[in-house]
Amino acid sequence: MARIEIIAHRGASFDAPENTLAALRLGWAEGADAAEFDVWLTRDGQVVVHHDETTRRTAGVDRPVAEQSLAELRTLDVGRWKGPAFAGERIPTVAEALAIVPAGKRVFIEVKTGPEAITELGRVIAGSGLAPDQTVLISFSTPVVAAAKRELPDRPAYWIADLHPDDASRPPTVEELIAVAQSCRADGLDLSAHPAITPEFVRTANAAGFPVYVWTVNDPALARQMMDAGVAGIATDRPGWLRAQQLRL
Repeated sequence: MARIEIIAHRGASFDAPENTLAALRLGWAEGADAAEFDVWLTRDGQVVVHHDETTRRTAGVDRPVAEQSLAELRTLDVGRWKGPAFAGERIPTVAEALAIVPAGKRVFIEVKTGPEAITELGRVIAGSGLAPDQTVLISFSTPVVAAAKRELPDRPAYWIADLHPDDASRPPTVEELIAVAQSCRADGLDLSAHPAITPEFVRTANAAGFPVYVWTVNDPALARQMMDAGVAGIATDRPGWLRAQQLRL
Protein backbone atom coordinates (compact mmCIF):
# COMPACT_ATOMS: atom_id res chain seq x y z
CA MET A 1 0.00 0.00 0.00
CA ALA A 2 1.32 3.42 -0.97
CA ARG A 3 2.23 5.80 1.84
CA ILE A 4 -0.52 8.35 2.50
CA GLU A 5 0.42 12.02 2.27
CA ILE A 6 -0.29 13.76 5.57
CA ILE A 7 -1.26 17.41 5.12
CA ALA A 8 -1.18 19.88 8.02
CA HIS A 9 -4.55 21.65 7.74
CA ARG A 10 -3.95 25.40 8.17
CA GLY A 11 -0.67 24.19 9.61
CA ALA A 12 -0.68 22.15 12.82
CA SER A 13 -3.77 24.12 13.79
CA PHE A 14 -4.87 22.00 16.75
CA ASP A 15 -1.90 23.20 18.77
CA ALA A 16 -0.96 26.51 17.11
CA PRO A 17 -2.99 29.42 15.71
CA GLU A 18 -4.23 28.45 12.26
CA ASN A 19 -2.70 29.89 9.12
CA THR A 20 0.27 31.44 10.90
CA LEU A 21 3.96 30.82 10.44
CA ALA A 22 3.93 29.24 13.90
CA ALA A 23 1.34 26.67 12.79
CA LEU A 24 3.14 25.96 9.54
CA ARG A 25 6.50 25.53 11.27
CA LEU A 26 4.92 23.18 13.81
CA GLY A 27 3.41 21.13 11.00
CA TRP A 28 6.81 20.75 9.40
CA ALA A 29 8.38 19.91 12.77
CA GLU A 30 5.76 17.18 13.27
CA GLY A 31 6.73 15.55 10.01
CA ALA A 32 3.84 16.57 7.78
CA ASP A 33 4.36 15.79 4.11
CA ALA A 34 2.53 18.95 3.09
CA ALA A 35 0.73 21.93 4.56
CA GLU A 36 -2.55 23.53 3.56
CA PHE A 37 -3.32 27.21 3.96
CA ASP A 38 -5.91 29.71 2.74
CA VAL A 39 -5.30 32.92 0.83
CA TRP A 40 -7.04 36.25 0.26
CA LEU A 41 -6.22 39.28 -1.83
CA THR A 42 -5.83 42.47 0.21
CA ARG A 43 -7.18 45.90 -0.70
CA ASP A 44 -3.78 46.80 -2.12
CA GLY A 45 -3.41 43.63 -4.18
CA GLN A 46 -1.22 41.49 -1.92
CA VAL A 47 -1.87 37.80 -1.24
CA VAL A 48 -2.01 36.87 2.44
CA VAL A 49 -2.69 33.74 4.47
CA HIS A 50 -6.01 33.76 6.31
CA HIS A 51 -9.12 31.58 6.35
CA ASP A 52 -12.15 33.68 7.21
CA GLU A 53 -13.56 36.49 5.10
CA THR A 54 -13.10 38.83 8.05
CA THR A 55 -10.52 39.12 10.82
CA ARG A 56 -13.13 39.03 13.60
CA ARG A 57 -12.54 35.46 14.83
CA THR A 58 -8.75 35.50 14.78
CA ALA A 59 -8.00 39.13 15.64
CA GLY A 60 -11.21 40.61 17.06
CA VAL A 61 -11.52 43.13 14.21
CA ASP A 62 -14.72 42.66 12.24
CA ARG A 63 -13.52 43.86 8.84
CA PRO A 64 -13.13 41.89 5.61
CA VAL A 65 -9.58 40.98 4.70
CA ALA A 66 -10.24 42.30 1.19
CA GLU A 67 -11.03 45.77 2.59
CA GLN A 68 -7.77 46.05 4.55
CA SER A 69 -4.32 46.87 3.25
CA LEU A 70 -1.35 44.65 3.98
CA ALA A 71 -0.04 47.29 6.39
CA GLU A 72 -3.35 47.30 8.28
CA LEU A 73 -3.47 43.52 8.45
CA ARG A 74 0.08 43.44 9.77
CA THR A 75 -0.97 45.36 12.87
CA LEU A 76 -3.37 42.58 13.92
CA ASP A 77 -2.51 39.91 16.47
CA VAL A 78 -3.82 36.58 15.15
CA GLY A 79 -2.09 34.40 17.73
CA ARG A 80 -3.29 35.58 21.12
CA TRP A 81 -6.73 33.95 20.73
CA LYS A 82 -4.99 30.56 20.79
CA GLY A 83 -3.03 31.31 23.93
CA PRO A 84 -0.54 33.78 25.41
CA ALA A 85 2.40 31.81 24.03
CA PHE A 86 1.33 32.86 20.53
CA ALA A 87 0.69 36.54 21.24
CA GLY A 88 2.09 38.71 18.47
CA GLU A 89 1.66 36.22 15.60
CA ARG A 90 0.86 38.16 12.44
CA ILE A 91 -1.00 37.34 9.25
CA PRO A 92 1.71 36.05 6.91
CA THR A 93 2.08 36.87 3.26
CA VAL A 94 2.01 33.94 0.88
CA ALA A 95 5.66 34.68 0.08
CA GLU A 96 6.57 34.22 3.75
CA ALA A 97 4.64 30.94 3.95
CA LEU A 98 6.32 29.59 0.83
CA ALA A 99 9.76 30.62 2.06
CA ILE A 100 9.65 28.09 4.92
CA VAL A 101 8.57 25.04 2.89
CA PRO A 102 11.27 22.40 3.47
CA ALA A 103 12.93 20.60 0.59
CA GLY A 104 10.82 17.74 -0.66
CA LYS A 105 7.62 19.05 0.96
CA ARG A 106 4.72 20.85 -0.68
CA VAL A 107 1.73 23.08 0.01
CA PHE A 108 -1.95 23.09 -0.85
CA ILE A 109 -3.01 26.70 -1.37
CA GLU A 110 -6.75 27.25 -1.01
CA VAL A 111 -7.89 30.32 -2.93
CA LYS A 112 -10.74 31.95 -0.99
CA THR A 113 -11.23 34.77 -3.49
CA GLY A 114 -12.39 34.67 -7.10
CA PRO A 115 -10.11 34.30 -10.14
CA GLU A 116 -8.84 37.87 -9.66
CA ALA A 117 -6.20 36.59 -7.21
CA ILE A 118 -4.61 34.08 -9.57
CA THR A 119 -2.27 36.49 -11.40
CA GLU A 120 -0.69 37.88 -8.22
CA LEU A 121 -0.63 34.45 -6.60
CA GLY A 122 1.14 33.08 -9.64
CA ARG A 123 3.72 35.85 -9.49
CA VAL A 124 4.46 35.09 -5.82
CA ILE A 125 4.62 31.34 -6.41
CA ALA A 126 7.02 31.83 -9.31
CA GLY A 127 9.23 33.97 -7.09
CA SER A 128 9.37 31.28 -4.41
CA GLY A 129 11.53 28.98 -6.49
CA LEU A 130 9.40 25.98 -5.52
CA ALA A 131 8.93 23.31 -8.16
CA PRO A 132 5.51 23.06 -9.85
CA ASP A 133 4.54 19.89 -7.98
CA GLN A 134 5.30 21.57 -4.65
CA THR A 135 2.49 24.11 -5.02
CA VAL A 136 -1.03 22.76 -5.48
CA LEU A 137 -3.82 25.30 -5.95
CA ILE A 138 -7.20 24.24 -4.55
CA SER A 139 -10.63 25.87 -4.56
CA PHE A 140 -14.34 25.20 -4.16
CA SER A 141 -14.84 27.53 -7.14
CA THR A 142 -14.68 25.95 -10.58
CA PRO A 143 -13.96 29.37 -12.20
CA VAL A 144 -10.93 29.69 -9.89
CA VAL A 145 -9.67 26.22 -10.80
CA ALA A 146 -10.19 26.97 -14.49
CA ALA A 147 -8.32 30.28 -14.16
CA ALA A 148 -5.47 28.56 -12.32
CA LYS A 149 -5.08 26.00 -15.12
CA ARG A 150 -5.28 28.75 -17.74
CA GLU A 151 -2.77 31.10 -16.12
CA LEU A 152 -0.54 28.59 -14.30
CA PRO A 153 -0.80 25.45 -16.42
CA ASP A 154 2.28 23.82 -14.89
CA ARG A 155 0.88 24.00 -11.33
CA PRO A 156 -1.55 21.29 -10.16
CA ALA A 157 -5.07 22.54 -9.34
CA TYR A 158 -7.63 20.48 -7.45
CA TRP A 159 -11.34 21.11 -7.12
CA ILE A 160 -12.70 21.01 -3.55
CA ALA A 161 -16.16 19.58 -2.84
CA ASP A 162 -18.13 18.97 0.34
CA LEU A 163 -19.81 15.56 0.18
CA HIS A 164 -22.26 16.33 2.98
CA PRO A 165 -23.26 19.99 2.93
CA ASP A 166 -26.39 19.03 4.89
CA ASP A 167 -27.74 15.80 6.32
CA ALA A 168 -30.79 15.75 4.07
CA SER A 169 -28.97 15.60 0.76
CA ARG A 170 -27.26 12.61 -0.77
CA PRO A 171 -23.59 13.02 -1.55
CA PRO A 172 -22.75 13.51 -5.21
CA THR A 173 -21.66 10.38 -7.04
CA VAL A 174 -18.08 9.94 -8.12
CA GLU A 175 -19.24 10.25 -11.72
CA GLU A 176 -20.84 13.62 -10.97
CA LEU A 177 -17.68 14.82 -9.25
CA ILE A 178 -15.52 13.68 -12.15
CA ALA A 179 -17.73 15.55 -14.62
CA VAL A 180 -17.34 18.82 -12.70
CA ALA A 181 -13.60 18.33 -12.30
CA GLN A 182 -13.25 17.68 -16.03
CA SER A 183 -15.26 20.79 -16.85
CA CYS A 184 -12.73 23.07 -15.12
CA ARG A 185 -9.65 21.04 -16.13
CA ALA A 186 -8.84 20.13 -12.53
CA ASP A 187 -5.97 17.74 -11.80
CA GLY A 188 -7.49 16.15 -8.70
CA LEU A 189 -10.35 16.03 -6.19
CA ASP A 190 -10.11 17.39 -2.64
CA LEU A 191 -13.16 16.08 -0.78
CA SER A 192 -14.62 16.13 2.70
CA ALA A 193 -14.01 12.74 4.31
CA HIS A 194 -17.21 10.74 3.94
CA PRO A 195 -18.33 7.08 4.04
CA ALA A 196 -19.20 7.41 0.34
CA ILE A 197 -15.45 7.41 -0.37
CA THR A 198 -14.89 3.69 -0.84
CA PRO A 199 -12.18 1.71 -2.66
CA GLU A 200 -14.45 1.57 -5.73
CA PHE A 201 -15.04 5.34 -5.54
CA VAL A 202 -11.30 6.02 -5.44
CA ARG A 203 -10.52 3.52 -8.20
CA THR A 204 -13.11 5.18 -10.45
CA ALA A 205 -11.70 8.66 -9.80
CA ASN A 206 -8.12 7.46 -10.30
CA ALA A 207 -9.06 5.75 -13.58
CA ALA A 208 -10.38 9.10 -14.80
CA GLY A 209 -7.08 10.74 -13.89
CA PHE A 210 -8.07 12.28 -10.55
CA PRO A 211 -6.22 11.50 -7.31
CA VAL A 212 -8.48 11.84 -4.25
CA TYR A 213 -7.49 13.85 -1.17
CA VAL A 214 -9.72 14.25 1.91
CA TRP A 215 -10.23 16.80 4.70
CA THR A 216 -10.28 17.34 7.69
CA VAL A 217 -9.58 14.11 9.57
CA ASN A 218 -8.77 14.19 13.28
CA ASP A 219 -10.16 10.74 14.12
CA PRO A 220 -7.99 7.62 13.73
CA ALA A 221 -10.94 5.39 12.74
CA LEU A 222 -11.95 7.77 9.96
CA ALA A 223 -8.32 8.07 8.88
CA ARG A 224 -8.13 4.27 8.66
CA GLN A 225 -11.33 4.18 6.59
CA MET A 226 -9.97 6.77 4.16
CA MET A 227 -6.60 5.03 4.04
CA ASP A 228 -8.26 1.70 3.24
CA ALA A 229 -10.26 3.42 0.49
CA GLY A 230 -6.96 4.33 -1.16
CA VAL A 231 -6.96 8.12 -0.94
CA ALA A 232 -3.74 9.88 -1.87
CA GLY A 233 -3.67 12.21 1.12
CA ILE A 234 -5.38 13.20 4.35
CA ALA A 235 -5.57 16.73 5.75
CA THR A 236 -5.57 16.94 9.54
CA ASP A 237 -5.21 19.58 12.24
CA ARG A 238 -2.90 17.18 14.13
CA PRO A 239 -0.33 15.75 11.70
CA GLY A 240 2.16 14.43 14.23
CA TRP A 241 -0.52 12.96 16.49
CA LEU A 242 -2.36 11.29 13.62
CA ARG A 243 0.77 9.65 12.27
CA ALA A 244 1.52 8.34 15.77
CA GLN A 245 -1.79 6.45 15.97
CA GLN A 246 -0.27 3.23 14.59
CA LEU A 247 -1.94 3.70 11.20
CA ARG A 248 1.20 3.19 9.09
CA LEU A 249 0.57 6.60 7.55
